[in-house]
Amino acid sequence: MVTVFLRTHQPCTGTEVLMGTKLERIAEISATTPKPEFTSLYHLINAEMLMQCHKELDGKKAAGIDRVTKAEYEEHLEENITNLVERLKNKAYKPLPSLRVYIPKSNGKMRPLGIASYEDKIVQLAVKKILEAIYEPRFLNCMYGFRPNRGCHDAIKEVHRQLQNEWINYVVDADIRGFFDHMSHEWLMKFLGLYIKDRNLLWLINKYLKAGVVAEGVYEAGEEGSTQGNIISPILANIYMHNVLTLWYKFVVLKETEGKCFLAVYADDFIAGFQHKSDAERYYTALKERLGKFNLELEESKSRLIEFGRYAESNSRRRYGKKPETFDFLGFTFYCGKGRKRGNFCVKLKTSRKKYAQKLKGMKEWLYANNDLPVKELIEKLNKKLVGHYRYYGVYYNGKKLGSFLHFTQRYLCKALNRRSQKKSYTWDGFADMLKVYPLAKPKIYVRLF
Repeated sequence: MVTVFLRTHQPCTGTEVLMGTKLERIAEISATTPKPEFTSLYHLINAEMLMQCHKELDGKKAAGIDRVTKAEYEEHLEENITNLVERLKNKAYKPLPSLRVYIPKSNGKMRPLGIASYEDKIVQLAVKKILEAIYEPRFLNCMYGFRPNRGCHDAIKEVHRQLQNEWINYVVDADIRGFFDHMSHEWLMKFLGLYIKDRNLLWLINKYLKAGVVAEGVYEAGEEGSTQGNIISPILANIYMHNVLTLWYKFVVLKETEGKCFLAVYADDFIAGFQHKSDAERYYTALKERLGKFNLELEESKSRLIEFGRYAESNSRRRYGKKPETFDFLGFTFYCGKGRKRGNFCVKLKTSRKKYAQKLKGMKEWLYANNDLPVKELIEKLNKKLVGHYRYYGVYYNGKKLGSFLHFTQRYLCKALNRRSQKKSYTWDGFADMLKVYPLAKPKIYVRLF
């Protein structure tokens, strides 16, 4: 165990460079020390760091409960930052409750999000930088969500590689019920306290957890969870999953497993694969107990153990007379297929049914809402949306779904243009001629799996 003091004194070569150096030093210590104890971190949240965080924040984001925007805060920036530093130093700083808003989910329900006040966003970003410096070197490679230089496609490719190349025959497809809303504050603070011995920084993080939200004018205290939408929530979620799931997998599950296995985690979404059914069943049973210990539970209706792999199709057809089961992960459906040339086993992907329907519905609504735009401008904006869709869903094997998405988008576009007046503006031939002048972006595969 190594206790680390970080009151560094070095010549300033620029605020960003100096702060980056200090954070890099923290990351270096965290990476090379088995059990570091960081005792002096709070002082890093100074005027220079807060000013840098202000510069990095997006001014176009929605305002919080106090309705203060970045532009308004910037009008008296130096005075505001000085006042903020003083309140942080004296522990007179008190985060405001987040403003609760709702966005639609693919299942028709609404997802609650919180919008912090602008000043709270500044401080949260500073805390996030410190936590990332400590924990990024300690997170396992199986974690992909909300991490620098990692993303959904990295997780998807790793799951595909494991299923395609390794002897994986069973998949545990699990879903945690309301993960962000049910993280235990007590456990989270214990996890943070393993490495962070700075009571002031822990006090600040706890303040955020307890700040609560305001929904439709009614205040709701923060008794558990971390509000989705807040800058600090993703890193806190990763720290929680790191301690609850991935470390348990590394030090317990791997030792008890007889055959091959893997784990891929993206925030609260994760997939576990096993060679032997007995290992998969033992993991699935133990997983429920493990999550329950930390105030979490599986969504039983969305969690299951399935046979999946090179023998799944033959076994499924022999036993049940049907195709093998599939599973969804990060908007894609993984299914057992065959190669075109040799007919050998092949793991394939396509846009999941739920995500496809959701994205197509969103496109239709957008076209109908913007059908009064000049045709040239409408097509330009539409192409940006199409390219955005292709960049995410343009994964090898998914060409058919991309083509289908473009086809229905064209149909909705024609209908949207013809809604401009009582009389139809375009026949199908006229619409086709218009597309020759203003063509739509064609599907493209952006992500190769091997």
